[in-house]
Amino acid sequence: MIQIKNLSRSFGTLRAVDDISFCVQNGSITGFLGPNGAGKTTTLRMMVGYLRPSGGSITIDDKSIHDDPIAASARIGYLPEHNPLYEEMYTYEILKYVAELRRMPQDKFLQRREYVIANCGIRQVLTQRIGTLSKGFRQRVGLAMAILHDPEILILDEPTSGLDPNQILEIRELIRKLGEEKTVILSSHIMQEVQALCDRVIIINQGRIIVDDEIGKLDEYLQDFRVMDLELEGENIDFSEFLSLHPEVETICMEQNDTLYKIRLKIPPQIDIRGDISRFVADNGWLITSLFTRQKSLEEIFHNLTTQASAPDSKPEPPTEEMQ
Repeated sequence: MIQIKNLSRSFGTLRAVDDISFCVQNGSITGFLGPNGAGKTTTLRMMVGYLRPSGGSITIDDKSIHDDPIAASARIGYLPEHNPLYEEMYTYEILKYVAELRRMPQDKFLQRREYVIANCGIRQVLTQRIGTLSKGFRQRVGLAMAILHDPEILILDEPTSGLDPNQILEIRELIRKLGEEKTVILSSHIMQEVQALCDRVIIINQGRIIVDDEIGKLDEYLQDFRVMDLELEGENIDFSEFLSLHPEVETICMEQNDTLYKIRLKIPPQIDIRGDISRFVADNGWLITSLFTRQKSLEEIFHNLTTQASAPDSKPEPPTEEMQ
């Protein structure tokens, strides 16, 4: 488990990371999000030991990464946002170079080299110089370097940057497989990627964590409403009794003919009325042909939360116990 406690980092008078705390459990994929300048990359660099904190602690299984940086580095694989590569080296050379830096035994290196070549899709560029590679292949080589030593923890900063759609799907699938047995922290500006891969999301803004929760609960922080579309079949459908029993639910629009009834409802985020609707419909002998709750996109949630938190004296409140 990675534990971050009261972590801070200043650059002169600029407080880039301001007293943040969170933990990441083993065998999970956690999204670490924030707008540009939020302190996201600074936090990741401190977690891998590239920067020393101004205050606070970073531990892996209760051991500080600064007590034995070499041992901590052996447990972490890191792909930075701006992938640093030696352009004069060939692809196969840079893999060997990384293995030598990490003092990998030859038999393990040969085994892991074949794994990363196959899974990162770099076989066709093994004999090319890094300087001649496209941005997408450079990103693949960087990911291969990050996982070559089979680390327990992967910290990936924009891992699919520069890849084409097919490559993105391949790398996402690799990250998903790695997340089954490793701890993965993923930073990305591609919200669909975070939604597809992550179980949990941490959002940082202006150096502070504003949200740390399961990805499915993020819309609850907006204190807004959900929209439900309901379609029924039956005779003499009348939903007015149900609405009178649930005054917190509002009707947006309604359409009805002889046997088909459609209604769109506006529902507070903390309320789940699907069970009540099912019982009410069944008691009246009608049939639900469609029930769909419109979810906010992660892009919309991210935008609303970060712009809300940027306003003076404003911070999104987490959902209360009743809302969960």
